[in-house]
Amino acid sequence: MKIKVDNPIVEMDGDEMARVIWGYIKKYFIYPYLDIKIIYFDLGLKNRDYTNDKITIDAAKAIIKYNVGVKCATITPDKKRMEEFHLKKMWKSPNGTIRNIINGTIFREPIIINKIPKFVKNWKNPICIARHAYADQYDSVDFSIENKGKLYIHFIPDDLSKYNEKKFTIHHFKSPGIGMGMYNTEKSIYNFALSCFNYSIYKKYSLFLSTKNTILKYYDGKYVDIFKDLYKSKFESKFKKLNIKYEHYLIDDMVSKVIKSNGGFIWACKNYDGDVQSDCIAQGFGSLGMMTSILLTSDGKTFKSEAAHGTITRHYRKYKKGIITSTNPIALLFSWTQALKHRAFLDKNKNLKFFSETVEKSCKEFVERGNMTKDLFFLTEKNNELKYLDTKSFIKKLKIFLQKKLGY
Repeated sequence: MKIKVDNPIVEMDGDEMARVIWGYIKKYFIYPYLDIKIIYFDLGLKNRDYTNDKITIDAAKAIIKYNVGVKCATITPDKKRMEEFHLKKMWKSPNGTIRNIINGTIFREPIIINKIPKFVKNWKNPICIARHAYADQYDSVDFSIENKGKLYIHFIPDDLSKYNEKKFTIHHFKSPGIGMGMYNTEKSIYNFALSCFNYSIYKKYSLFLSTKNTILKYYDGKYVDIFKDLYKSKFESKFKKLNIKYEHYLIDDMVSKVIKSNGGFIWACKNYDGDVQSDCIAQGFGSLGMMTSILLTSDGKTFKSEAAHGTITRHYRKYKKGIITSTNPIALLFSWTQALKHRAFLDKNKNLKFFSETVEKSCKEFVERGNMTKDLFFLTEKNNELKYLDTKSFIKKLKIFLQKKLGY
């Protein structure tokens, strides 16, 4: 008997080995158990090129409409990828496009399994990265400068009768170089701060914001001011009741604090900082293939989940040659369960909540019992009797294990 899901979720398919595993997950863990309508978008690179990336914009709008989306890993093309796929142009990151339309906060947190050793031994509890998922480098304009000359940023107010134009000299080029302009908005930073404070209360974790406001006095200073004002006006008493705290750190100091800590907090980062630090955190806990990533709006309603890793190109090229690979599917599987849990939360669907949580618990227990893909196997103590599983074998055996937990 399949679990009835009243409202749809938006699915965004991806590229390469991640796309292959995505198909396995739907076949073995979604279709057999759920009566659900899926609003499907193919965000594979070829289709994004064919639609001039309109498919990505349509997917983002659908997430806003239906409130829940789940996304496979996708390729963001560089020059080599442009030549490989014969693209019309180097399309922007689909994640960046979707984030800018939804304007939420990304929360990335490691999937902790006791059997998997950590590279940072003192990390006992999860470290959750809160990444501002709007603008900055991901919606910037960057360009080459071929000649000598002056580079300016020029701001022209809409109402010139009330406000004056502003022109800032950036650099006088004596030889070729590069330039970039980027931005953010007070509204987006406020919503980012609001999401972080609310999520801290939900997780009962302290919150730390890191910036470089000693250098970017106005840009990063705006983050510092907004977080401070919001904390003082709306959240200080709530945090004190939960015995958690909020503090701002220079990112240099925060990196040092994180390495020496035992974990168990939320680290709020600007967009690019969060991109980099989430990979550091994932690797510190053992594996890049063991990190969840969700995008959540400040009202807690609209939600998108994905794996934090990429499309696993190296394994895909082996797969196309018929070579069996041992690729870790756990983060991709958890992207589905996270989306289903949010759908269950919005719909008050207890059966769907139970199913999603059981899949996650079963997966962790399955690995604890020694069933691992190659990346996890070589992190554990070497045991000659223990052999790692290839991707499909891992998924099939996990399904059997799950069926027993569900009573099938």
